[in-house]
Amino acid sequence: MEKIDPTFIREVTRRSGTIPTRCYNCSACSSGCQFAHIMDRKPHEMIRLVQLGLKNEALAASGPWICVGCNTCSMECPNGIDIPAVMDTMREMAIAKGEIPEKDIYNFHKEILGSIKRHGRTHKLEIMMRFKLVSRDFFSDMDLGVRMLSRRKLHILPSRIKALGDVRNLFKKVG
Repeated sequence: MEKIDPTFIREVTRRSGTIPTRCYNCSACSSGCQFAHIMDRKPHEMIRLVQLGLKNEALAASGPWICVGCNTCSMECPNGIDIPAVMDTMREMAIAKGEIPEKDIYNFHKEILGSIKRHGRTHKLEIMMRFKLVSRDFFSDMDLGVRMLSRRKLHILPSRIKALGDVRNLFKKVG
């Protein structure tokens, strides 16, 4: 039996800016989620873990890492809970705790942010190549990369923005 952390709901509420206690577990959010079928914990289940103070179980779940933040769940929620904000909070707390259940997704996110920091926008070919190096999965979808290159969906060289310094300053402010 996992230990209940009574401060967990307050911390999630503060950090997410939304009120998970409003949820009465109707599961409308999960019904609207396009990715719920591949999550170990669906959106309504994640909110329930927060309500119950089951911090360790919530932070170990893959659901927040699979969430793409499309807000469909929030639009379905009859109580106006910002579920993607809760999912973001779960990811942040898992990173701070050093428990990242979906390492590939985390590494992919890091590569995307790194590309934005370097170029001011994403450079898809670089992101894919760096991710492949980190994950050590070099050939599993090489055919897709070749097709994307042939259709000019991937550019060899990155494009840059004029205000690159402004973008880099945003990263400095965040830490």
